[in-house]
Amino acid sequence: MVRPGWRPREESAMSPVPREARETDPQKKNTQLSPRPPLPLPCPPRAQRQNKGALVQTRLAPDSRLNPHRSLLGTGNYDVNVIMAALQGQGLAAVWWDRRRPLSQLALPQVLGLILNLPSPVSLGLLSLPLRRRHWVALRQVDGIYYNLDSKLRAPEILGDEDGVRAFLAAEMAQGLCEVLLVVTKEVEEKGSWLRTD
Repeated sequence: MVRPGWRPREESAMSPVPREARETDPQKKNTQLSPRPPLPLPCPPRAQRQNKGALVQTRLAPDSRLNPHRSLLGTGNYDVNVIMAALQGQGLAAVWWDRRRPLSQLALPQVLGLILNLPSPVSLGLLSLPLRRRHWVALRQVDGIYYNLDSKLRAPEILGDEDGVRAFLAAEMAQGLCEVLLVVTKEVEEKGSWLRTD
């Protein structure tokens, strides 16, 4: 997922989309966006990602026919235990962000990435159902710019600098039911340096 010292690959063709430039009208979208260089964000093929998730969730409940760590529909919607175990396997840790704390206390330079768990509408084709499922969204910083790597977006969304990502987090948390995990190194977790004390 996220690793210390991670750098983008050059061969990807994904182009980031600025948050303020997202439009629902595709004709407007093309005229309003300034050309940007492609954002090379490495992402393993879908089958490889699903296999890794399946291995972790099987390890968490090896003797279970219906695994409690995965969606009953088998859609790969894993619970937080799978994410935490996968991060631990990479030598990283996940820290729950207490939403009662002001976001100004978040020491973003110490955080490798953020994972949000958000309510998401359910639809069957064009039919939108009055249900909500939980959806995992990753936020990542590359060269001082934060990106929303939501799999439901067509391309990564540019959130901007630290102020931009704080504004995004504040907006999502204000809607309620948003949980935030900080992805940090074990050392940062142990020292608690993901939290500003000043």
